[in-house]
Amino acid sequence: MSVFQRSWSRTRRGDLPSAGSDRGYTRSARACAARGLAALLTATVVTWTLVTACAAPATTRSSAARTPAAASATPTTAPTPASPSASASASASAETSVGGHAPAGFVALSDVDPTILQDIRYDTDHNFVGRPIAGYREPLCILTRQAAEALHRVQTAARARGHSVKVYDCYRPQRAVDDFMRWGPRLDDQLTKAEFYPQLDKSVLFNEGYIAGPTAHSRGSTMDLTLVALPARAQRPYVPGEKLTPCSAPQAQRFPDNTVDMGTGFDCFDSLAHTLDPRITGQARDNRLLLKQLMKDAGFNNYAKEWWHYSLAHEPYPNTYFDFPVARGAVAGG
Repeated sequence: MSVFQRSWSRTRRGDLPSAGSDRGYTRSARACAARGLAALLTATVVTWTLVTACAAPATTRSSAARTPAAASATPTTAPTPASPSASASASASAETSVGGHAPAGFVALSDVDPTILQDIRYDTDHNFVGRPIAGYREPLCILTRQAAEALHRVQTAARARGHSVKVYDCYRPQRAVDDFMRWGPRLDDQLTKAEFYPQLDKSVLFNEGYIAGPTAHSRGSTMDLTLVALPARAQRPYVPGEKLTPCSAPQAQRFPDNTVDMGTGFDCFDSLAHTLDPRITGQARDNRLLLKQLMKDAGFNNYAKEWWHYSLAHEPYPNTYFDFPVARGAVAGG
């Protein structure tokens, strides 16, 4: 029964004055209405208080559920970038694995195929930064087993054509990407500009997409590679401080890498490095197309702005970025 119903019942039971007492009746009616209004207001306040009190715990639980958990033993996940230059917060995309060890699904490429040549540039001074990069403790290619086995198939097909695969970079820890990001704004640090970005001002490397993070390399199924004609020629070591030649120069003028001519050197920050750039013709274009076909046949996709960059199409960690170091001890059996 509502407040008004209870008030009306009381007046019917004798609370009304006699018919001749209009003034008394009016006072009684007003008093009754006042009591009813007061009761209604009281009920409304109580109801609102209860609703608010009941809702508060639910709001608290919802906020707690959205609060990021403390750093865990497993790597975090992040949206897959549309390309290797897609940017995102490093802290939101990766964290250190337990004890600096890779998950069981990672292997050293040499354990799967020791015939594949390795020239891991980020463990040396011969890269666009001009020094070894954070996280690279050994000149070693680490990949997910799926990627390593697929690359073994590429090597088998390449050797049948008189070539060998040579990798420049494979798995790349998030700390290495962070190192690149710290290096980028230091405009006075341009040790190897003459070779790797001779036509660009360092200040535009971020805006042009040459430096960004996270990178597909940190997912473990992406590599930078090229082809070497067999038998492989010896390659002299890079000497820090030596005179540098633009990566876009003709092959005979560039650093004497022992690879086939791909039109530019590795990690060349220039549009000539785009896989199908029409200015690359003749044997260099044929070499790019051969690498592209070999990789495609084994299930890899090329990043169109870098002729050397390939990712396994069906990679096992499409949204996960790791940060264990590049070291033999980081993988099982190391």
